Amino acid sequence: MIPKKSYRSPEVILGPDEGLDLFLNGRLKLIQSRDGYRFSIDAVLLSQFATVRPGDVVVDLGTGCGVIPLILLLKKPVGHVFGLEVQAELIAQAARNVRLNGLQERMDVVRGDFRHLPFDSGFANLVVCNPPYRKIKSGRINPDPQKAIARHEILASLDDLLRSAAELLTKKGRFALVYPAARLVEVFVRLRRFNLEPKRVRVHYPDLESSAKLALIEASLGGKPGLEILPPLLGQGDFSIRDCPDI
Repeated sequence: MIPKKSYRSPEVILGPDEGLDLFLNGRLKLIQSRDGYRFSIDAVLLSQFATVRPGDVVVDLGTGCGVIPLILLLKKPVGHVFGLEVQAELIAQAARNVRLNGLQERMDVVRGDFRHLPFDSGFANLVVCNPPYRKIKSGRINPDPQKAIARHEILASLDDLLRSAAELLTKKGRFALVYPAARLVEVFVRLRRFNLEPKRVRVHYPDLESSAKLALIEASLGGKPGLEILPPLLGQGDFSIRDCPDI
């Protein structure tokens, strides 16, 4: 079932504060704000990490400009993707990006808040999310609303996210997210509160001289205990500067 709030842009027009970028050797065309929120390496690494099985229905919570589901569609055997987003400007960008890349039949952009899901329970085989990392009282909040909402837990908490992911998933469905390595223990504890069992983790290091920055985590709804710790990930992983020149 496609939610009634699904939004499909009838045409691809750039706004005065937007630019068109090319990624993955030109395979991915992406409209982004010039000065507002732009996707980072976090989203790229998550799209690479998530386990996708042929025909999977995927939901991306907080899809932004749609970069994660678009990469998944171009590189993995996804059946259909729904990108859920609450910010109107980003919804418009994501919908145009779907059309720009000719993926209208395989991806829908849905307006909504993941605290109040517009999907049925058990809707998805895979849920992905690159959530806000920072607690509301930690660090300076960016004056740009798009950047602030993307970085701080302003609209929703980690528990809100995990509750929604658990509700969306089929039994043994997968939830993949990227989160700061420093909060890895907190994420593991909270995942289990929502019957999401951590199954795979891969830690990201910017380089060989730096401490871990990010952790890529995949959990299974109702899964059995047993955690696979994958080899460390350095820099941009399998994505080269040529693939993603602006990151």
